[in-house]
Amino acid sequence: MKPRDEPRRADRVAERLRTELSELLLRGRLRDPGAKNVLISDVKITDDLSQARIYLRTLDDADEARQARVVSAFERAAGFLRREIAPKLKLRRVPDLRFFWDDLVDRAIRIETILEETRTSDESDGNEP
Repeated sequence: MKPRDEPRRADRVAERLRTELSELLLRGRLRDPGAKNVLISDVKITDDLSQARIYLRTLDDADEARQARVVSAFERAAGFLRREIAPKLKLRRVPDLRFFWDDLVDRAIRIETILEETRTSDESDGNEP
């Protein structure tokens, strides 16, 4: 029986996958212009290790068109990326790679903006906490 604080195998594989993909990007192995200045922010993998959801962000601000180009570039390169990481992961079967824009930071900024607007509105109405 495993201790509860030991990471699940899927979590360990997800972290390893994130590391390997990041290394490929740092070494410039992905030459698609749509994949420039991109980082792998998170990887979620199913318990059976068959599918990996890879979340992407850019180092600069990206509008919706840029976000779509980034995801498309990685979707086009999915086969290449699987072949590159397969020997390093040492798994019987390399997970299918699915790419998504990581909007977590965008949502956090939006929430912070709304909270700030609420605070400013309350202060101007004289309703200080």
